[in-house]
Amino acid sequence: MSALDPGVRRAILDAVQALEGEAIAALERLVRYPSTLGNEAGALEEMARNYAALGLAPRRIPTVPEALAAHPGFSPPLMSYSGRDNVAAVFTPRERRGRSLVLQGHVDVVPEGAAEIWATPPYEPSIRNGRMYGRGAGDMKAGDISNVMAFRALQLAGLQPAAEVQFQSVIEEECTGNGALACMLALPKCDAVIIPEPGPGVEGIYTAEVGVVWAWVTVTGRPAHVREMQAGVNAIEAAYVIAQRFKEYEAEANRAENIHPSFFGVNHPVNVNFGTVQGGEWNSSVPTRAKIGLRVGIMVGNTARQVKADIERIVAEAAQDSRLRGAQLKLEFGGFMADPCVFDQQAPIVQMVRRNFAETNGHELRDYPASGLTDGRFFTLYQDTPVACFGPDADAIHGIDESVGLESFHATTRTIALTMAEWCGVEKLP
Repeated sequence: MSALDPGVRRAILDAVQALEGEAIAALERLVRYPSTLGNEAGALEEMARNYAALGLAPRRIPTVPEALAAHPGFSPPLMSYSGRDNVAAVFTPRERRGRSLVLQGHVDVVPEGAAEIWATPPYEPSIRNGRMYGRGAGDMKAGDISNVMAFRALQLAGLQPAAEVQFQSVIEEECTGNGALACMLALPKCDAVIIPEPGPGVEGIYTAEVGVVWAWVTVTGRPAHVREMQAGVNAIEAAYVIAQRFKEYEAEANRAENIHPSFFGVNHPVNVNFGTVQGGEWNSSVPTRAKIGLRVGIMVGNTARQVKADIERIVAEAAQDSRLRGAQLKLEFGGFMADPCVFDQQAPIVQMVRRNFAETNGHELRDYPASGLTDGRFFTLYQDTPVACFGPDADAIHGIDESVGLESFHATTRTIALTMAEWCGVEKLP
């Protein structure tokens, strides 16, 4: 059972309930910012306003590649970081008696895809049947607001943490994680981290996650008129040959003997995705060039460095395939160069989150070994700080009509508020 005083616990839960309308309005405001790669400034400003409303001083933390490049968690950036500084805020108690805590979340979202096939516009939040729809509503703007509202609930209950609490709103969780790395290194190490990333259609707690490498392969063939097609080298067809080799690699990676025990029971945890393709000039010309973008998953027990070498080998072998007949291949890496990790489920912060969720919501968090990745890996792999990565029921993240369950959103806020109070201890507001 909770170590919190029953009266304190009830006051916090009542405060979370009283703030539900305010929480939904705050989530709507944040979802309205189309914070795709390079366009995060508006969402970052909104989070700065949220922190200021808690009485905290927002702080900008830049992402400086030159300062991060030697770190093993660094990934090659895709664009300039100018004008896209992460936002943090630090609460300091009157008397430090408890354990310190990081509440972290990312504000960046993936592109909305074909906006015209969304039931409602992706950046105009819509509530239907108890769910909020909008790009980023689930991944992970609901979690960002839960972090804020959990702290606000303590204040409404006349309390504040009795230990340092760091708030971190970061960029590029969806492509490098460099924003999280910059914040982690810029701020003092805390005793634990909570990252309210969404669950896979249910409330889940991340038990493990794969790593990821991003790469691009550019094929330069030999153009010709289509009437003399056999004299040319079709770059698009050559790219397809390369793609086939990566699918063979994917099948091998998913063989039972290559799966780490933390992923037992997960169907096909290692995925190779062809996410982008560019190529060709004219329907009646053999295309000169084609470029495919890859996302290659990494099983626990393997490393990004090893998989990078695998990608280099596969492309080199493809260059010798007779079907490419002298095509030129160029391999580039940018974005994720991320190692997999396992989250310690025996860590006190994880046990506390699990218990507080179950006691207040009537069911337990679902174990979630993820075939995607989160910023939690930085704290786990490079700082040895325990992470409770859990969150609300989200549907169709990275897809069409993304949504988050609002009751699940509030359940996440309740859990964070109670865990923060128990982990950090509480003192009365001045």
